[in-house]
Amino acid sequence: MPDSPTVPSAADRGDRRALAVLFAIVFINLVGFGLVVPLLPFFGSSLKAEAWQVALMFSAYSVGQFFAEPFWGRLSDRIGRKPVLLITVAANAVGYLMLAFVPNIWLAIAVRLFTGLGAGNVSTVQGYVADVTPPEKRAGRMGLIGAAFGAGFIAGPGLSGLLVQEDMGRLGYQLPIFAACGLALLATLGVVFFLKESLVRSATLPERTPFLGGVRDAAADPVISRVILVTLIYMAGFSGMESTFGLWTGARYDWGAREVAFAFMTVGIVSVICQTSMTGRLARRFGESRVLAAGCLLFGCGLMGQIFSPGAWFVTIAMIIGGVGMAMTMPNISAMISRASPPDRQGAMLGLNMAASSSGRILGPIVAGAMFSGLGHDWPLAVGAVLMIPAAMMAINAGRASNRMTSVAVAAG
Repeated sequence: MPDSPTVPSAADRGDRRALAVLFAIVFINLVGFGLVVPLLPFFGSSLKAEAWQVALMFSAYSVGQFFAEPFWGRLSDRIGRKPVLLITVAANAVGYLMLAFVPNIWLAIAVRLFTGLGAGNVSTVQGYVADVTPPEKRAGRMGLIGAAFGAGFIAGPGLSGLLVQEDMGRLGYQLPIFAACGLALLATLGVVFFLKESLVRSATLPERTPFLGGVRDAAADPVISRVILVTLIYMAGFSGMESTFGLWTGARYDWGAREVAFAFMTVGIVSVICQTSMTGRLARRFGESRVLAAGCLLFGCGLMGQIFSPGAWFVTIAMIIGGVGMAMTMPNISAMISRASPPDRQGAMLGLNMAASSSGRILGPIVAGAMFSGLGHDWPLAVGAVLMIPAAMMAINAGRASNRMTSVAVAAG
């Protein structure tokens, strides 16, 4: 007898409506994020900040996410997804408002740390999707939420460019930040009025597990441990490329900010299209681990394509290849972790995965910047591409471990 009953069509329609609301909330929130990120270097300059202080302002956000993701994920397993989403989205609104009025760069760095703590809710969003989605459909629906992230990040910078008024001084940079605050408030209202709780309450609350206990549990699981390592390696390679791409194109092809922005926007569009139309279908046909491995290798091919590009015209093509690989990675990572986790631990395990992602985002730019300056401008891309090979191997091994565990469970049942 199967563990979970067949979901009635009415319930399935309700889950689809809930996912549509969640998609809209994530999109609105990421538009706000995308509004602010392109402005930060210029906003920092308006505060008389040095370049290293602006870099610290970027890193503070990822540091906040690193600590927040496991905490919010575990808390959502206990009190529900909706309260955690409400707290974190509202914290984003407060963080944007505080950022608009900070008097100096050090307070701006502190505010970005606070906002990162509030933004560490990706694992809660993924937990919500896992709650209302049968295992065989999770990769596809995780891809849809990933598409909401991508679409928001595409729309945000465009809207930021329309709102910013550089001739108005600091006020001109505050206008997009105020817009981001308003969008975060709108997302907060969406959580309050339109999002239903997805976590099914059990008779007993899940056992409180300390952070290190959760790490030990993840390390002991042959699927989750490997997939989290894939996340760490992939995200370090991606963020290393992302942080040095403008420097690389400037050194090799004399690109400016406009060309770099258009290249990233193109990759975002390709990633959204692939996540909405392709990722779920490929996972159902070939299996999540194989698609994840292929995504890592495609991303690596995109990095190598940039190194060996015959001209500037090929750089965007190489990035598009990498963008297709990107679309195949994170949704399948989330799906594999949620499938391997018990229902009352999904938020905690997804939170640890996002903490690994934040670690990659902290370490990747540091290492890539050192290689760029000390070894040459192609080295961050080359090392990132090579790292995708062990990442793909770990993804395949995680899939084999998952199949073995499934076979044992079936034989025992």
